[in-house]
Amino acid sequence: MMMKHKKMKWRIVCIGVLFAGISFCASAQVMLTIEKALDIAEENNPSMKTQKLNLERSLYNLAAQRASLKPQFTLSTDPFGYSRTRRLDNRTSQWYTNTVVSSSANFTASLPILLTDGAFSLNNTLSWQNNQSQLDGGTNASKAFSNNLNIRYDQPLFTYNKQKMALDRLEFDYENAGIRYALQRLSTELSITQQFYNVYMAENNLQISQAELKNTQTNYNIVKAKVDAALSAKEELFQAEVNLATALSNVETYTTALEDAKDVLKQTLGMTLSEDISVEAVIDVSPILIDLSKAVECGLSSRKELRQREIAIELADFDLTVIKAQNEFNGNLSLSVGITGDNAAFTNIYDNAVSSPRIAVSFAIPIFDWGQRKARIQASKTAKTIAQLDYENQKVSIELEIRQTLRSLDNMRTQIGIQEKNVENTQNTYNLNQIRYSEGDLTGLEISQYQAQLSNARTSLIQAKIRYKIGLLNLKILTLYDFDNNKPIVPMTTLQGLSVN
Repeated sequence: MMMKHKKMKWRIVCIGVLFAGISFCASAQVMLTIEKALDIAEENNPSMKTQKLNLERSLYNLAAQRASLKPQFTLSTDPFGYSRTRRLDNRTSQWYTNTVVSSSANFTASLPILLTDGAFSLNNTLSWQNNQSQLDGGTNASKAFSNNLNIRYDQPLFTYNKQKMALDRLEFDYENAGIRYALQRLSTELSITQQFYNVYMAENNLQISQAELKNTQTNYNIVKAKVDAALSAKEELFQAEVNLATALSNVETYTTALEDAKDVLKQTLGMTLSEDISVEAVIDVSPILIDLSKAVECGLSSRKELRQREIAIELADFDLTVIKAQNEFNGNLSLSVGITGDNAAFTNIYDNAVSSPRIAVSFAIPIFDWGQRKARIQASKTAKTIAQLDYENQKVSIELEIRQTLRSLDNMRTQIGIQEKNVENTQNTYNLNQIRYSEGDLTGLEISQYQAQLSNARTSLIQAKIRYKIGLLNLKILTLYDFDNNKPIVPMTTLQGLSVN
């Protein structure tokens, strides 16, 4: 019997030391509010970082495409070239040796025309060449500068604008990446809020178990005093010891659960697991009247998933346009005008200049493809129909989710009222029965049951409030409207500080 008392005392001392250690380290804890947790996740959450990098990638691809539509300048040079070859002159059927020393530079300026899908280009080639040919012991030589300058315009005919479509695709890709980033942000907010309240709930469970341990210890002391005074049977002390051991075990269990919940939250926030955190939250619930028609209207007008479906329809249109252009009648128009001059003296290079105009029209005329183009068009049209169905189904799903969430919130408010009354009644019942227990009218087993009812009632009330808070946040995400503060939510879909222009 003495051994049991000593073990019980040691366990109580250990629990006390644990709480003292936690209190001592509390000054090093990072105190988190839900707002601070979301700010930390914005920079450190792995999923958020991935979506942010995807958004940056799309932004830079779009910036590169827009830059490609501006004037482009290139310069290529061949500073030195030498060749010596043995060739056959087909005109005279004689072999000759040709030696060439050359140097050249080429400058090109091009300007794509987005409106027409055409392109202007200016090309200038300046070269110097020393050409010698030896035939039958004689030598012919030419040493001269030459320059070829021309302006050219190329225009595709009877086909779609490839430059504009490429730009539009990248703009849609950037917008889509922004939407995915915004949706991930909202999803992360919901996930973090749930995990934040899990930590809050674990802290409250620990506090409730500590209060239960304190009450159980008081009851144990009362019973022990009565047994020592021979006013109660020893069986009551045995039950009191079981109750106290159970209360101690509950404290240890909830301490472990709290640490586990903290680690999960730290992982989601992108914090190191060695950091110690604590959460601070206000879960007071005030009734909010929410109009169903307004909630549905906000969701259908603001949800980014609908815009994603619209983009999918636009991209399906692009694919259909590309498919129709395959094996289709099309052409190309090329116009150029230039001037070529050569002379041994660089300053006289254009003394005998020759103009070099050019015009060329080409057509591609498909004849027979065994139904390949028709089949591809039908497949593309089917893909577009699927995208349109996804859009309509998404609208129905959004309205359904909003209606279900509103019904759940109404039920949650009712449950909160019931749980508040339950806690009040259970607390009063426990207080009365604790007096009866101290007077010897109740057994230890009976008072432990009342204690468990009180703890369960407190836990159920906190859980009901947390479910309501999360349900309200879920409604905000579903409608992109904050009914708590009566203002719309505008998710960030672009990167601040970066420009696509």
